[in-house]
Amino acid sequence: MKWPVGVSRYCLRFQNFDRYDSIHSHTSQGIELLERYGQFVKERCSIESDYANKLRRLVKSYQPRKKGEDDSQFSSSQAFISMLNEVAEMAYQHEVTSEKLMVNIVKEAHKLTKELKDERKKFLREGQYHQGQLQNAFVMLGKDKKAYEKAFREAEKSHESYSKTESDVNLPRAEVEKAKNLAKTKKQVCDKARINYANQLQKTNEIQRIHFFEAMPQIFQSLQGVDEQRIDYLQNLLKRDANIQKEIICTVSQCLDAIVEAANIIDSKKDFTLVTERLKTGFPPPQDVPFEDFGNVGYIENDTAAQVVQTEEVETVKSTNISSGIPKKLHGLFGMFVTKHAGGDVKDDYSGLPPAQRKKKLQQKISEIHLNIQKETVVRDGLLKVKEMFTINSGLGNLESVDGQLYEHEQKLDHLQRKLQKYQDYLADADITSVTPIIQTNSNSLFDSVSETSIINPKDFKVSTPDPAVTSCSIIDGDMTVQTHEEMHTNFDSDFDSLEDSSDVPLPVIGTATALYSFDGQGEEEAEIEKYEKLFIIEVDQGDGWTRVRKVTSEEGFVPTSYIEITIHQSD
Repeated sequence: MKWPVGVSRYCLRFQNFDRYDSIHSHTSQGIELLERYGQFVKERCSIESDYANKLRRLVKSYQPRKKGEDDSQFSSSQAFISMLNEVAEMAYQHEVTSEKLMVNIVKEAHKLTKELKDERKKFLREGQYHQGQLQNAFVMLGKDKKAYEKAFREAEKSHESYSKTESDVNLPRAEVEKAKNLAKTKKQVCDKARINYANQLQKTNEIQRIHFFEAMPQIFQSLQGVDEQRIDYLQNLLKRDANIQKEIICTVSQCLDAIVEAANIIDSKKDFTLVTERLKTGFPPPQDVPFEDFGNVGYIENDTAAQVVQTEEVETVKSTNISSGIPKKLHGLFGMFVTKHAGGDVKDDYSGLPPAQRKKKLQQKISEIHLNIQKETVVRDGLLKVKEMFTINSGLGNLESVDGQLYEHEQKLDHLQRKLQKYQDYLADADITSVTPIIQTNSNSLFDSVSETSIINPKDFKVSTPDPAVTSCSIIDGDMTVQTHEEMHTNFDSDFDSLEDSSDVPLPVIGTATALYSFDGQGEEEAEIEKYEKLFIIEVDQGDGWTRVRKVTSEEGFVPTSYIEITIHQSD
């Protein structure tokens, strides 16, 4: 901005006194800082929200899918689920933080920035007005000063010309009067310009005094108030931001403490006990594999091996059941593998499950029936009280409707009682058939000990050399019988026919198979096999697409027929 030449002194004083431009720039930068802080918090809210969403999706992807009786009963799984829940809570806290920052910081900063900009603009507009007034006053002062200076010089020149003319006696009197009148006119013009200049100077000084001592200080004070208000706003917003962060830190700290508490409840022994309860079957361990005698090649005198073979012949016939022709399905020790349900349905008495699992299911069913009986009993007792009230006062309601409902609940209770008795009978039968025998001989035991609550593993069984006097042992209805060589000869004729229908003798191998694919047994009667695993066929496909096999580890079960390559032994 160009200032008049005559007021450069005032211009310098003006710029050095109020520093209007510097204050204008400072207040603008302060409001920009508040606006930048609001934008920063807004972007941070977006990051918090994205983090919360990703954390929530992560937790959801690791939540257990399986419902019902799954691994959630283990303390380690419960701790993991608790950890996921706490992380989900932390994600929620981050989302809440984002919302609070958006409402309490971003929107508030935007609102305050707009208000401060409007106030600053109003005060700057007033300052520009006063600046314009002062500038106009100095412009008018400069003009009046120039007019006065010009009039003064012209008047002085006219006066000098008049003095020369008056001193020259040779000039006519008319010339002297003309010079005198011109000097007088110029002097009047100079006096008038002088008065105008003096008035404008007085007016300008008044405007300048008001500008520097009243108007501008008031405007600067207002701008100072705006800037202080902006600083206070920023301070409050920073404190509010920190308090919001403190809230989430406290909550997150509580979540982390909860995760530590969940980790402290992990009990490896308890989990292993639950695994044992889940996997125990109650089946006794398998017997020793019997010797299979294929007959005598010929008699050689003093051949002790032939004599041994002859003495063991009866045992071989009895143990392998080779004379029974096509093997029948068993219903004793390996009864869990007898029936294969294509649809995966479970029998009403859970007889397709191992003894221990069957007892567990039956106990759960009985508990459920007891609970239903309690509920129905409460409803029936309530109806009896209502019936008693209706009998005393017939106006309270319809007695026939109560009798109908009472009869219906009596029928339900009767049905539940019969159902309870049925499952109690099942449980009693399961208790009888699930007893695990302990076999002992005169010298060494076939198995050290087998507990019903232990997980059956063939590697855990300690097998000793059988007593030569003991030639056969069998399990019938849960009872172990041991027969000597002499007893077998005595009872062979009477027992041989019954062996054909015995349900406790393992099925003979009728072929071999090689697994073409791996198969994970999902049901209780299914066997788990690996690709290229060698298997023994003990029961061919009956048309339902399943073949019963025995693994090298003596484990038996059904596998899909299409998953194996079968080779059936040719019978003589």
